Amino acid sequence: METKGYHINEMGYWRVVASLGLASTFIFATFYAFQPLIPVFEKEFAISVTYSSLTMSLATLSLILGLIVLGFLSDRNGRVLFIKLSILLSIIPFLVMLFVEKYWMISILRLIQGFTLAGVPAASLAYIGEEIDSKVRNLATSIYISTNALGGMIGRFLAGYLSENYSWQLAITIITIFGFGVFLFVLIALPRSKHFVPSSVSFWEDIRGFGFHLKNPNLLVLFGLGIVLQVTFTGTWTYLPFQLAEPPFSMSLDSISFLYFAYAFGILGAPIASWLSNKFTLDKVRTTAICLLSFGVLCTLHSSLFIVLLGLCVICFGFFTAHSLTAASVGKTATHLKGSASSLYLVSYYIGVASGSTLVAPIYNNLGWKGFILITVTTTISYLIFLNFSLKRFHQKHSV
Repeated sequence: METKGYHINEMGYWRVVASLGLASTFIFATFYAFQPLIPVFEKEFAISVTYSSLTMSLATLSLILGLIVLGFLSDRNGRVLFIKLSILLSIIPFLVMLFVEKYWMISILRLIQGFTLAGVPAASLAYIGEEIDSKVRNLATSIYISTNALGGMIGRFLAGYLSENYSWQLAITIITIFGFGVFLFVLIALPRSKHFVPSSVSFWEDIRGFGFHLKNPNLLVLFGLGIVLQVTFTGTWTYLPFQLAEPPFSMSLDSISFLYFAYAFGILGAPIASWLSNKFTLDKVRTTAICLLSFGVLCTLHSSLFIVLLGLCVICFGFFTAHSLTAASVGKTATHLKGSASSLYLVSYYIGVASGSTLVAPIYNNLGWKGFILITVTTTISYLIFLNFSLKRFHQKHSV
């Protein structure tokens, strides 16, 4: 059977990797830049932590909607158009945001921006699947997922450091300029689709496909894992600045922003996960990664800043390893309609982001950092035990 798509020794392959990597970096820098700004907005606008976190949770909710809607549209109208429009339209709310003075207006703009951001993640993996040769597709996918982490690191660092030393508006301005540069690069470099075949399936058939996956208990536990992983990861990073600003650390926001370089270990997570899963079983590597994530979260309870930093590095490595392997598990578990199964996993993933940003705020407010961490780790490990038990029964049933 003849292979299709770009090979690793072709310039087109690297144009795809560079274009989608830069697009992903911008999208996730834009999305996560507001996480370290939660304590900044709390003070500047004299609002509660829960209200301040809406810039993350509202953007997440609209991103979830965007993943579904834009995923459907890209199946019918092509991938490249939505990738380019996503970058361009995500810049506009930033431009307006620089001139508003009310927090509720910033929140509304983030709600709009969340939807526009969804175009890149909704279309990129499908584009890679169609345009990259299957023999070198895993590398392109791993690089793309790694740039998710890179973007998150850049956005968080810039927002945290610049808002403390200058202003949060300067951070947004710099990310906006970067976005314009990325848009021009992608406009010129991203190859047009050669193998895209428009879907002839109706919108309601796609919805029924979602319903089919939601009746599959083995997929449901994987979707649930996506939520649990993100609640743990996002919740830890969202409320950590509040903890580190208090004694015994008493750190300033610009000092805290340097801790986001721990994301470099997350950038390594996806490629290493792909390599390890070829040597060991996927389930074993994912279990180890989740245990590492939980261990890292527990390290943040220590009074030593070195131990906390070590824990953050372990958290990032464990999370992105577990995330990439869970996404792979979803693709293997779905018997058909794999695209919609992957979309549902992304939806659950971002439900976890919204929950980790806002819904867990009462736990932190009432129980403090220690209570928050203990509940989070207990939930994660309990779900891991439930997941492995469920998947073991699934494998036993299909081996008979």
